[in-house]
Amino acid sequence: MSISASDVIPLSQARANLSELADQVKAGAEKIVTKNGESYVAIIDAQRLDYYHQLERERIHLLLIADASKGLADLATHNVKEARGTLSALKQRRTTRTAD
Repeated sequence: MSISASDVIPLSQARANLSELADQVKAGAEKIVTKNGESYVAIIDAQRLDYYHQLERERIHLLLIADASKGLADLATHNVKEARGTLSALKQRRTTRTAD
């Protein structure tokens, strides 16, 4: 959904017309509230916000699946390092950097 100029509202106007704005948002509009001429907050329908959060969770799950797949591919090609040795090397580098 695109935002038009009528969907951008100063905070003072939003305060005075919150009930009307809420009705417009419930009907499908999205509003951008400005403060000192800059974007401040958005007003969107609660169900749409839930949907956006669901999309974000699904995106995170897809990223985790992609990372797991890469890890499994690394295992299959023996592209792995021993954890204790790698952690020791990282600690040693940190110690060396802080000493400098």
